[in-house]
Amino acid sequence: MLNNPGYEKAQELLLMAVKPVKMEAVPLSQCCGRILAQVLIAQENVPAFDRSAYDGYALRAEDTASASKGSPVTLQILEEISAGLTPTQNVVAGTAIKVLTGAPIPEGADVVVMYEKTNFTEKTVKLFSPLKAGDNVVRMGEDVQKGTLLAQSGTVIDPGLAGTLAAQGVVMPLVYKIPRVAILSTGSELVEADIVPEEGKIRNANRYMLESALRQLGCEPVNLGIAGDSVMEISALLNKGLAGCDALITTGGVSVGDYDLVPAAMEESGIEVLFRGVDMKPGMACAYGTKDGKLICGLSGNPASSLTNYYAVLLPALRKLTGRRVYLSQEVQVTLSNGFSKKSPKTRFLRGMLELKNGVVCMEVPKAQGNVVLSSSIGCNVMAVVPEGSGSLDAGTVLKGFLL
Repeated sequence: MLNNPGYEKAQELLLMAVKPVKMEAVPLSQCCGRILAQVLIAQENVPAFDRSAYDGYALRAEDTASASKGSPVTLQILEEISAGLTPTQNVVAGTAIKVLTGAPIPEGADVVVMYEKTNFTEKTVKLFSPLKAGDNVVRMGEDVQKGTLLAQSGTVIDPGLAGTLAAQGVVMPLVYKIPRVAILSTGSELVEADIVPEEGKIRNANRYMLESALRQLGCEPVNLGIAGDSVMEISALLNKGLAGCDALITTGGVSVGDYDLVPAAMEESGIEVLFRGVDMKPGMACAYGTKDGKLICGLSGNPASSLTNYYAVLLPALRKLTGRRVYLSQEVQVTLSNGFSKKSPKTRFLRGMLELKNGVVCMEVPKAQGNVVLSSSIGCNVMAVVPEGSGSLDAGTVLKGFLL
């Protein structure tokens, strides 16, 4: 067991301990936001044939070489083809076929002219300028060519991928199951959010904070309730959560006080503790372990500390659990819009909001960044990493950050 590794080492240890959940086939209409569990290689061209980009006339470009306003070219119309039908005749010299948008290009034709650029009757069409072969023709495979790699396993199914799957006829794609992540709140001082707390009691904000974070990630949170300050009670609920879930998060009881009992309960439940504490602020107090390939994450009871540790340490491992191909948060360079006066003897994480000022990506830092100040995280979409040993920071300081 390690004590107080850096946050990057902690991420590495968790990623080594986690494997993606199992896979299942799901109807495509229910797959938005799910994680693809198969490599998608195009089995068909899209479109599957050359087709018209507009309502107009399909013809041979060479037949229009001499066309002008003063001396138009007149072609004989052979038939009309709408989308979904196929031509019955081929275009030959001196002829054209009327086509509607999406209709197949007839054999012999190599260009489509929009009907508004012509004069036409039911039997003939006049053209007033030369045309270039290929104009207004959507070529077979212009969107997707057969054999093209369209998506890797681990890709989130967004509207574009859903439509691409449908275009390939994949209506039951293989996706990763939705991970079930148990949440156990600990501490005899806690009551549920709908209870008016007696003196000395506090409402359980951590449960709802983490439920929201997990749903945002695509996990199914499972509430185990509140455990009092008892090793056996905590251990029993740990075992219950591990029996039916893919991972488990606890809050509270991971520091070094008399009532910080989660590490002892983890040992009582046969959980192998990987490390205790992370060398960072806020979010230093924590305990992480594994049992039967499942991750157990003991976070601080202070909401802001818990949420910071979730984003900085735990989130990459949970992304891997969901089956995502990219685990680590996207890094960005941010320029502080306002200063931060505190020194940082440890690596510090500042939460904030991105804004664009004069073409520069800036970060507005809420003044309240304490361990228990959850309200300042409202609307935050980025965290900046303040290096260990830094002094106070002036506005304009450039830091490494990562998107939440």
